Amino acid sequence: MQRLQRLSVFYALTYLLSIVSADYLPFREHAGASFFDGWAYYGNVDNTTWGNVTYLDQPGAQTKGLTFINAAGNAVIKVDNTSTLAPPLAQGDVVNRDSIRLTSIDTYGIGSLIIIDVLHLPYGCSVWPSFWTYGMQEEWPNAGEIDIIEGINNMQHNQIALHTPTGCFQAPNPPQSGTTLETDCSTDRGCIVAETKPNSFGPGFAQAGGGVYAVQMDTSGIYVWFWSRPDVPMNIQTATSTDKMSLSTWGMPSAAYPVSACNVTQYFPPQNLVLLTSLCGAWAAVPDIYQSTCKTPTGSCFFDNVLGPPSNFDEAYWEVKYVRTYFSEDLPRPSSSSSSISSTPTASATQSDASAKSSGKTLTSSAMLSYIFSETSATLTLLFSVVVTSMFWV
Repeated sequence: MQRLQRLSVFYALTYLLSIVSADYLPFREHAGASFFDGWAYYGNVDNTTWGNVTYLDQPGAQTKGLTFINAAGNAVIKVDNTSTLAPPLAQGDVVNRDSIRLTSIDTYGIGSLIIIDVLHLPYGCSVWPSFWTYGMQEEWPNAGEIDIIEGINNMQHNQIALHTPTGCFQAPNPPQSGTTLETDCSTDRGCIVAETKPNSFGPGFAQAGGGVYAVQMDTSGIYVWFWSRPDVPMNIQTATSTDKMSLSTWGMPSAAYPVSACNVTQYFPPQNLVLLTSLCGAWAAVPDIYQSTCKTPTGSCFFDNVLGPPSNFDEAYWEVKYVRTYFSEDLPRPSSSSSSISSTPTASATQSDASAKSSGKTLTSSAMLSYIFSETSATLTLLFSVVVTSMFWV
């Protein structure tokens, strides 16, 4: 253990020294009228986290107004907040609210830097937004996953995590400002770091004017930063899409995963970016978790929210100024290939992605069973009520 701690200190110092002179070259900017270029719309139900959403394809999203560029020139990606949904009429019927899931055509390997400037994150009871990466080359989690932005319901802070197969850990005493919750990246929960800076999620994030998140995939490790709007480094504030990016003034990251305890080159082949908003599902709807921040009439994530007034989702939207990606001069450029992903999920992509998000967010099998039992009971209660009411009026 002492040897591992010494190695952690060594790699931390190596990292801090390396960023002083590190410059990243611009690769891609998603912003303004062309923001949605280079993304694939999922066009399927949420078959990965069992959320109560249907992710629209691009024509459907544009027709329904769930993705658009607003008057400020920012991208808006939202959950349907205008439709009133009818309850299921029979056990097993699927009732979903429309939402959006975007996956980047480009892939990003070690040597990449990704920055996202966000003015508003989706939040509220049942709401589960995330911005993350994953490798599609193998069945999850063999090609890794990096959760950059993620939270549920009325959480007040962002949660960062890695997901990998066996053998990757977060090293002891990493150079980070966040609080480590889990260190084994191969568990269902992954190796988790909770953001400790204020206004990283929820209404506080929006009230502060949003903020900026960044992830660096380096040979020395993987690092994630967050800055609330007043604290965004000057070189990010003033950068254009063609400027190089230096990390020398960024300070300590929120989460650090040094290579001393995880061979990131081995565990993280090129990654696709994913931005989505799910509802309820295998994390947000687990009864104990849901009810810890959401006090609703029946305690059911689905019935009290998804089937509730559509205005429940007035805050369930992303407003993104840009996503900018960079690459190190010393390492290979990111890959850009229009054939790397389809807007309609292939069987292999769906299978690996389903494993990733379901296993990664299902806290325990007992919690999932509790969720299923709770929602099934609520369904039966509602069906009984419908039948009795029908008999009365007949």
